[in-house]
Amino acid sequence: MYKIILATLFALTLNAEIVDGVAIVVKGKAITLYDIKKEMQISHIDAKKASSLLVRRALENAEIQERGIEVSSSDVYEDIKKTAGRNGMSISAFYEAVRNSNGLSSTELKKKIREKLLSQKLYASIAYSSIQPPSENDIKEYFELNREKFSHPSSFTAIIYSSQNRMRLQEKVNNPMLYAPDIQTQEQVLPFDRIAPELASLLEKTAVNSFTQVIPNGKNGFMSFYIKSIETTQNSTADSFKNQIINTIMSEKREHVLGDYFARLRHNADIKNIRTVE
Repeated sequence: MYKIILATLFALTLNAEIVDGVAIVVKGKAITLYDIKKEMQISHIDAKKASSLLVRRALENAEIQERGIEVSSSDVYEDIKKTAGRNGMSISAFYEAVRNSNGLSSTELKKKIREKLLSQKLYASIAYSSIQPPSENDIKEYFELNREKFSHPSSFTAIIYSSQNRMRLQEKVNNPMLYAPDIQTQEQVLPFDRIAPELASLLEKTAVNSFTQVIPNGKNGFMSFYIKSIETTQNSTADSFKNQIINTIMSEKREHVLGDYFARLRHNADIKNIRTVE
């Protein structure tokens, strides 16, 4: 008898702890206080924004299930393969780069890629059919109103430092005067339009006369770029950024459509706010 009572009390205690941890319920799916705090840390946002983001994500997952949207393992593999290729890496080197930079295992990376592809398919099914491509006049007008968005360097002059030893290369980056004959160097001019977008973004964010962070080189080694100079683009025109402008306009239109869609969905959905993060 005592055992039954104790077991019942134990079960009730566990249930109370679980309920106490629930912050929001979206269509029967719980979002816990732990989920919110974790999102705050990952995304560097406050509790209100983290809660809103998790509710949106829960609504998206519900829509994905209701619409029967699926992503295969081969879809995930192809996306990883393309991303690795854009960065001049093998798939194994790309896995290592992600693990070193974000701490994600290959399994965790595949999960995130799958979530990304599911969201993309969902967005396509909701928004793309109702969005018209911009006209030539729309493209030119957008360019004139947002010139600062469509300027980038034409090239970077950089010294590339390479090593098989990440720690050794980091020592050199931290102390440029360090004598390190085991670290290879090569000066190159890197045209903006001929390098991977990810690398271009990294170089663009790096100040002249300073090093980039240490990154994998795709050959089981590591490298860092010392930026000597940056050549600026001259006389940029709407035509030279046409594809980028089209993508930007379409992206903004898509976000507007999706924002409206999920706002209506959120208004009509069964969402219960139980408690907030203190």
